[in-house]
Amino acid sequence: MVATDVDGTLIDHDERVTARTKAAIDALIADGVPFVLATGRPPRWIDPVVEGIGYAPLCVCGNGAVIYDSATDRVLASKTLDVDTLAWIADLAERALPGCGLAAERVGARAHDAVTPQFVSSPEYEHAWLNPDDTAVSRSEVIDAPAIKMLVRLRGTSSADMRSVLAPLIGDRADITYSTDHGLIELSAPGVTKASGLASVAQRLGVEHSTIIAFGDMPNDVPMLTMVGHGVAMANAHPEVLAAANEVTAANSEDGVAQVLERWWV
Repeated sequence: MVATDVDGTLIDHDERVTARTKAAIDALIADGVPFVLATGRPPRWIDPVVEGIGYAPLCVCGNGAVIYDSATDRVLASKTLDVDTLAWIADLAERALPGCGLAAERVGARAHDAVTPQFVSSPEYEHAWLNPDDTAVSRSEVIDAPAIKMLVRLRGTSSADMRSVLAPLIGDRADITYSTDHGLIELSAPGVTKASGLASVAQRLGVEHSTIIAFGDMPNDVPMLTMVGHGVAMANAHPEVLAAANEVTAANSEDGVAQVLERWWV
């Protein structure tokens, strides 16, 4: 099985799947090899990637919290932070990181579930990237329903520094990681990582972990890269990822994923 992160890994700086990368994916799929996306993105942000690769794979979304079938637009499984834990994290984060904003990522039965507000944020929350489907609500509304992820944003600081402050305080009550250096950390239910999500997909497909190749670039990819048989870091990857990988390929802007896949399938 081949599993890959999306942003900073599979797609280039213009958020496109290049022709070379698509050809490499086409070849492995034609050979009967399962191909999986493993991303911090929620299901509703998967459509452009599916269009780019021309194939609708199983997806590990929300850093492992959601297993999503993009071919049928169905959420197959999800793990959430409960309301009590969200409230506890919110109080802790606001004390430890004064001025931070809070947001919650939720999921319904489908990627574009109109019944479930998918992303809600407090008035203090400033986006680290463009998020046109945001719903601004009161702070209390951010934490009033279970969420696949809580996001804590503090502009002007690094994500690594935020993690260093919060991780000892959070302990084992939530899993903490980040996928951008720009002052944003992401919290999931205990034990939920891309590795746990990918393990769930592997079990569904009857694939041994030792036969999986995985690609990534940020700290949220480290658990996945270390649980598979061959973990590949992009040249543009975070130092933690470079240290965890079995191999370093070219940057995402230079078709690094394709360069590895072509050794076997093109």
